Amino acid sequence: MKKKAPESVTVNRRARFDYQLGDELSCGMVLSGPEVRLIRDHHAQLKGSFVTIRGGELWLNNLTLGADTARNIKLLATKKQIVSLEREKVAGSTIVPLKLLGGSRHIKLVIAVGRGKKKYDKRETIKKRDFERGRYA
Repeated sequence: MKKKAPESVTVNRRARFDYQLGDELSCGMVLSGPEVRLIRDHHAQLKGSFVTIRGGELWLNNLTLGADTARNIKLLATKKQIVSLEREKVAGSTIVPLKLLGGSRHIKLVIAVGRGKKKYDKRETIKKRDFERGRYA
């Protein structure tokens, strides 16, 4: 039987614009049945969500599912991964959710450690993108 590639359900498009991202990490999520159904039906929104570390556990905050208010969901990662994320977070970085994967049996969240961009960095990103499109040719 051929393995199905994970399908991207939701992508946080602002993350790549607002942050300089480092290594990505794929985490599992602790969800209930209705939450799984809402995510698979593309009723999830990562806009405004962020990841925190509380009590040695990863938590996704402000995930919007359907018409409900924002929810806090526990993420599954190894202790080693959490410790390395905590070390980078202390150094001034933040943990940003990038995308939800839900094409296979399990629903996963891809997160990355990022540093916030300054306004001039964002302008540079826009300029580079416009140049690649051929606007300044």
